[in-house]
Amino acid sequence: MQPNRALLRLVMALVVLGGVYGGLAAFLSGHVPSNATVDGIAIGGMSPREAAVTLKRVLATTSSRPVHLKVKSRTINIQPGTAGLEIDLDATLSDLSGFTLNPVQLWAHLTGTENQPLKFRVDRGKLTAAVAKAARAVDSPVKEGSITFVGGKAIAVGPVAGTDLKVPETTDAVASAWPRRQVVQAVMKVTQPKLSSDEIRRAARELVVPAMSAPVRIVAGRAIVVLEPKQYAPALSVTPDGSGRLRLIIDAPGLLAAIRQDAPDIEHAPVDATLLIVAGKPRVVPARVGVKIDASSLTAPFRAALTSSTRTATIRLVPAPPTVTTATAQSWGVKAAISTFTTQFPVNPPRTNNIKTAIATLNDTVVLPGHQFSLNATLGKRTPAKGYQKAPVIDAGRLVIDYGGGVSQVSTTTFNAAFFAGVRMDVHTPHSFFIAHYPEGREATVSWPDVDQKWTNDTGGAILIKASVHGNNVTVTFLGTKKWDVLAIKGPRRNVVKPKNIVDAHPGCVVQLPTPGFDVTVAQVFKKGDKQVKVVKYETHYIPEDNVRCTHPAAP
Repeated sequence: MQPNRALLRLVMALVVLGGVYGGLAAFLSGHVPSNATVDGIAIGGMSPREAAVTLKRVLATTSSRPVHLKVKSRTINIQPGTAGLEIDLDATLSDLSGFTLNPVQLWAHLTGTENQPLKFRVDRGKLTAAVAKAARAVDSPVKEGSITFVGGKAIAVGPVAGTDLKVPETTDAVASAWPRRQVVQAVMKVTQPKLSSDEIRRAARELVVPAMSAPVRIVAGRAIVVLEPKQYAPALSVTPDGSGRLRLIIDAPGLLAAIRQDAPDIEHAPVDATLLIVAGKPRVVPARVGVKIDASSLTAPFRAALTSSTRTATIRLVPAPPTVTTATAQSWGVKAAISTFTTQFPVNPPRTNNIKTAIATLNDTVVLPGHQFSLNATLGKRTPAKGYQKAPVIDAGRLVIDYGGGVSQVSTTTFNAAFFAGVRMDVHTPHSFFIAHYPEGREATVSWPDVDQKWTNDTGGAILIKASVHGNNVTVTFLGTKKWDVLAIKGPRRNVVKPKNIVDAHPGCVVQLPTPGFDVTVAQVFKKGDKQVKVVKYETHYIPEDNVRCTHPAAP
């Protein structure tokens, strides 16, 4: 029985010893090692909670200090909180506490000295965004050097290297340094300009200074022009040649403009041949050849003059041929009047002014063989700047006041001259209601820009249009080579509609006299001698012109 008791006592002793060992292990799991430090901060023997409170208090300043990002000659602060930088106390203390029965670890816990590195969390997205924001504030593009010519002076601007903050590399640098180092050097990419400062200075010394040092004497035939630097400077520029060097550029059109402005009599514009009526008959006025500067001969001698001792450039003058030669005008075959037409107009000073303005523009128009005539293209938009005034025009069946009223009288007269000349009628639009001083079914209104009169000259020769106003008469005559004898045969009125009576109190009201609406057919008969060749019919529909009485005191 004695051995059993001894064994029992041994077991009981082991149980007690195990309990003490386990209790010690449990106690130590709730405390950090006795001599433990974190980044030099002593937390030995403390519970994890006490250690966390201590570390948080001591590291409060360190964790909130901004990162000073050094960029060139300036510093940009990055706040740890917004940049996703945060000390991780739980991860830092996790290796200094925790339950273990390993006697070696327990002994080290009781007696060892352990310096635990501080652990932290980095939100890579937030940190990258903070660094990218800093990059936007400091990035600068490369600036090439230049030499410009302003106000007769040359201005040289030196080059500046471009800098770009490299976001991924700088983000890595900040993440590696924080929180131990507060100052972090940004990783930068430097882009050098294509042109060096030395090249800017060389170009200024060798090209620009001589070019701007004195006037240049230009010899053109018997004429001599002296241009001051301020006059030709706008035509000068410098540009890279692709090898890192600058070369001087001379803008030929700009230099030509400077010469023309200083000496407008050097060149003489050519004069086209034209037609005039002399003693009632057309006569060709001969063309004249002009003289112009040969632009291709301009830049090379001028460039040489900029650095020569004489500073003289000799350029060529060449003939400037007319567009319409005398032979061309003679070939047009304008021999005599082939048609003429006259209309009468009522007294209305603004309307009469507009008729005279349009007639002056139309007169002496030449329509070449095969070319199309457009009245809108010939007259252009009717504006006050051209001398047009406000007068009655038809809009949606009513008279209104607008610029160019009365030009339809010119259109109708021209249409009838074209009608009896027998040219090919392409586009014309009759008035919406009948106007008594125009021929029924043989008239054409016009309005900018869409209502036009167009016809094509298919007579085989040119047509010279002569247009004039005498008293209350408008006359348009076509001169050329007669191709047809043209007759007009008007049919009876059909589908007659009576006008209505309208009383209008609007201040913009325009009085109208009643005219019935109707349909009418006009036949255009083409003859050669006594033989009828063809007939073209024109169908015209007129709406009634209502009887409008205006009652407003301000109505015209």
